[in-house]
Amino acid sequence: MNISLDEIRKIGDPVLYRVAEAVEREEIPSLQPVFDRMHALILEFRRVWGAGRAMAAPQTGVSKRFICLNIDRPLVLINPEITDAGPEMMEMWDDCMSFPNLLVKLRRYRTCTIRFLDPEWKQHEWKPEGDLSELLQHETDHLDGILATMRAVDKHSFRRREPLNTQTHEKLETKNS
Repeated sequence: MNISLDEIRKIGDPVLYRVAEAVEREEIPSLQPVFDRMHALILEFRRVWGAGRAMAAPQTGVSKRFICLNIDRPLVLINPEITDAGPEMMEMWDDCMSFPNLLVKLRRYRTCTIRFLDPEWKQHEWKPEGDLSELLQHETDHLDGILATMRAVDKHSFRRREPLNTQTHEKLETKNS
């Protein structure tokens, strides 16, 4: 599979600001190649930037409600919904594949409860804490057209960052141009 990080939609792209549509069960077979491609993009992003555990469908131009996650194995969360969060908040620097050179300081709930369907249409409930809670809040925000930049603590809560391996990134840009 030939993967290019240029496939990831960047800040300013209108699809990132739309509320994504629910996935219907009969759409799953046609979405499987999208799931596979998103998992490959996550791994490629991680290789170049040293970070990246998940992405939401709108980040690939697909305005549907699903998230691909790859922490210890690939997972797909379909029609995810945060049903409970809090009460404790945490502050952190957040990154995003849609603006990879930027870090944003924001506040998220330390814990949340998320319900979702898997590709076999089985319902699950997950209660992540800490950085996983933050990650799932970040990705579900994408499904609602909300970017981390919109949740910045204040106007000074932005920092620039570079790829983990600048030489690798330059080679990728040259190869894919």
